[in-house]
Amino acid sequence: MDALEQVKFDEQGLIPAIAQDHQTGEILMFAWMNQEALSLTIEKQQAVYYSRSRQKLWFKGEESGHAQKIKEIYTDCDRDVILLKIEQIGGIACHTGRASCFFQKLDNNNWQTMTKVIKDPKDIYG
Repeated sequence: MDALEQVKFDEQGLIPAIAQDHQTGEILMFAWMNQEALSLTIEKQQAVYYSRSRQKLWFKGEESGHAQKIKEIYTDCDRDVILLKIEQIGGIACHTGRASCFFQKLDNNNWQTMTKVIKDPKDIYG
């Protein structure tokens, strides 16, 4: 049985995928993959996700240039979550222009923005 057949996709054919900086360990983003996205990620050694809102494959960096080079791919003990250890090209993983999508911290029941925008999204996406 090949590796893709051993991964457990949910009833919609998706699996959660976490992108982590391979050097610092920082969690950069979370997205979904279908079997084709995971297969292309393995083949191209570049992150490919499945956009639920657009109902199509999403090659990370196709618009922004902020691609994710795969360094290692892991799955959890149940094989129902993917962890991508990546090199983030351009240092920006989030569509808000930040290094990580996880920039809001709960503090006294309020969400506080913890990091600054590296590049204005208007300058990235037009």
